[in-house]
Amino acid sequence: MEMNMSFSRDMDDEYEKFIRRMNPPRVVIDNESCKNATVIRVDSANRHGILLEVVQILTDINLIITKAYISSDGNWFMDVFNVTDQDGNKILDEGILDYIRKSLGPESCFMPSIRSVGMKQSMDHTAIELTGSDRPGLLSEVSAVLRHLKCNVVNAEVWTHNTRAAAVVQVTDEETETAISDPERLSRIKSLLYSVLKGSNKSSLAKTVVSHSVTHTERRLHQMMFADRDYERTGGDVLDDRQRPNVDVVNWHDKDYSVVTIGCKDRPKLLFDTVCTLTDMDYVVFHANIDTLGPDSYQEYYIRHLDGSPVKSDAERQRVTQCLEAAIERRVSEGLKLELCTTDRVGLLSDVTRIFRENSLTVTRAEVTTKAGKAVNTFYVRDASGYPVDVKTIDSIRQVLGQTILKVKGNPDDSKPVSQESPTRFLFGGLFKSKSFVNFSLVRSYS
Repeated sequence: MEMNMSFSRDMDDEYEKFIRRMNPPRVVIDNESCKNATVIRVDSANRHGILLEVVQILTDINLIITKAYISSDGNWFMDVFNVTDQDGNKILDEGILDYIRKSLGPESCFMPSIRSVGMKQSMDHTAIELTGSDRPGLLSEVSAVLRHLKCNVVNAEVWTHNTRAAAVVQVTDEETETAISDPERLSRIKSLLYSVLKGSNKSSLAKTVVSHSVTHTERRLHQMMFADRDYERTGGDVLDDRQRPNVDVVNWHDKDYSVVTIGCKDRPKLLFDTVCTLTDMDYVVFHANIDTLGPDSYQEYYIRHLDGSPVKSDAERQRVTQCLEAAIERRVSEGLKLELCTTDRVGLLSDVTRIFRENSLTVTRAEVTTKAGKAVNTFYVRDASGYPVDVKTIDSIRQVLGQTILKVKGNPDDSKPVSQESPTRFLFGGLFKSKSFVNFSLVRSYS
C-alpha cells in the first residue's frame, strides 16, 4: 500500500513537471507603473495551493504586500502584488529581485510544488512540536527541561492564543551540535515535555511530536493551533468585539461562490495567515482583492470547496468566520516587545525566560534564531497578573542581562477598534449591491 502511494505521488510530481514545462510560469517585476510600490505579476498553470506558495515566498523575504489582485478561474492562475520593503520603499535590490524571479518563474519548474510549504529531511537539527494549555512561565519550564536534557535550542517560534500555546522548537545535541537521533533519548524528551505541557491538570490536552523533517514553521503553527481548536472561544478570552477582525461570509448563488470579506488592522504577514488558513481548510480561492488604507487592511475572497461547492450551512459559515478570526489574532503582538541580541550559548533561552518568570512576566509570543554564533531573540511579554508591564521591572531585568543586549522595541498595542464604516472598495465590491446576493446575519456563539 505504501509503495503504491509513493508511486502515485511520484507520478503526480512527474505530471506536474510536465504541465509546468508546457506552461512555464511568467514573472514580471515592474518598478515604474506604481509610485509607491514594486508591482509583481505572476502567471502560471493553476493548481491548489499555488496562491499560498507565492504569498509565502514573498512574505518569507519580509516583503510587505500592500495590495493584491488574484484570479484563477479555469486552468490559469494570475496574481498581481504591490509590495514594499519593511520601510515602505520599492524593492530595488537586484539580489532580491533575482531571487523572486527564480523562486516564482520558469527556473522553479523542476522544483516540487511542496518546496516552500512542506517537509524535507534535515540532519542539522531535531524539530519538536508542542501544543498545550498556556500558563505563566510555560516557556521557561520547557526551556529548563531541554537544557537539563542537554538539548541546545537553535531556533524556536512560540504562539499563544485563546488559552492555548503552540511551539516549534529546533534543537541540537549540546555536545555534537547535530540532530538527536537516539530513539531512547527522543522518547525521554517527548515524555518529559509532555509532563510539563500537561502540568497538574489531568484533563489538559497536550501533545509533543519529535521529527527530523523541516517544515515551514509558521504554517505548522497555524495547523497545530487549528488542530487544537484554538478558534473556539472560552471565558478566558479577553478580546472584545471592538478588537476582533470583522469577518463576514455570504453566498453568491448565481455563481456558486462564497464571498469572504475581512476588515482588520493591517500588519506584516496578514495575507499569508488568511490564505494559509483557507488553504488548510480545503477552500480554493478563485478571485481575491486585497487593499490597505492607512492602518487598516481589507480583504475579499471568492471561494469554493475543493469539490466546487460553496459554504453549505450556517454552522460551516460560523466555523469559517471563527477560524479566520483566530488566524489573524494568533500573530497579533500583545504586550511589550523585547529584543535580545548577544553571543549564543547553551542554556541562553532557559536563563532569559527564567529571569522573565522570576519577575512575573509571561511570554505571549517568541521568535528565537541563532546564526553564526549570534542569538537574536524577540519576546512579547505581559505581566502575569494582567497589569501593564512596570518600567521598573524591565529596568531590573536589563540590569541582570545587560543594558545593551536587551532592548525595548515596542509598547503594548493600542486597543483601538477597527473602523467598520469604510466603504467596500474592492474590484468586485459592486456585487454586494446586487440582488443576487443572499445576505446572512452572522451569529457568533462561542463556548
